[in-house]
Amino acid sequence: MLGLRWNCSASPPSSRFALCFTKSSSSFALLPAPLRAFRAACWSQCSRSPNLVELEYADLNLKDFYGAGCVGHVRIRQHVNPLSSSFVAPVKVPEWKQVFSNPSLPLMVDIGCVLTGSGRFLIWLAKHLPESRNYLGLEIRNKLVQRSQFWVKELGLKNIYFMFANATISFEQLVPTYPGPLILVSILCPDPHFKKRHHKRRVVQKSLVDSVVKNLSLGGQVILQSDVPDVALDMRDQFDARADVLKHIDALDANFTCDAQGWLLENPIGIRTEREIHAELEGAKIYKRMYQKV
Repeated sequence: MLGLRWNCSASPPSSRFALCFTKSSSSFALLPAPLRAFRAACWSQCSRSPNLVELEYADLNLKDFYGAGCVGHVRIRQHVNPLSSSFVAPVKVPEWKQVFSNPSLPLMVDIGCVLTGSGRFLIWLAKHLPESRNYLGLEIRNKLVQRSQFWVKELGLKNIYFMFANATISFEQLVPTYPGPLILVSILCPDPHFKKRHHKRRVVQKSLVDSVVKNLSLGGQVILQSDVPDVALDMRDQFDARADVLKHIDALDANFTCDAQGWLLENPIGIRTEREIHAELEGAKIYKRMYQKV
């Protein structure tokens, strides 16, 4: 059974917790102490610096790759209609052995990966936890996918791949073809599509939930997150509807604690997305929920 486990140490925020991916009760990957200290130092500057995102991901050194073609700064439309004709066709399944150096490793899929963190979030995990799994990012904004793939190439990472794809359409086509097990799916701060008539554009639809549940390996996990209460509740309700095979993590592992409404009190991943950083700076609450397949 795969799980996420925190080790407590001292504050400030980034050093308070060190991420461990665990199998049963024994950990098999832990961020090294120098990296935790480095992130703590970054956090001590965050309270005084407007450039919070750069500080959060400073150890990736992505600024070194800005410049040619303005790859570091891409202008995009904030909201995209996934139901438009340009997004409804399933994408071509890649040759996994050409995408990953070891395609038999367990797979994490991050849906909407580039909007929530410009790809940095998934790249950070791939760089610091390289031996435990492969990372697949699905994003509907092609310019951001191209930039993230540029960063992956420049960093020389062989365990991460970004795809231009409408996850609601393409998840079921892509994931079953992957040679290894699907052990983690994250949907973090997806496009809210606020208007009621646009809720059908939201990424979490019944078809996607059913596909995630079907393809997730036993013991695999799903992490949901949003700073928009209506979106968080909508995602929660749709995954709660699959209580036949999904259990909330606090019912299985006492190390995870929730508030009275069932939202996780701590970030279960160990690195914040870009959207999460901005939302917290504005004083917004981040609603987090985590499930495990049983």
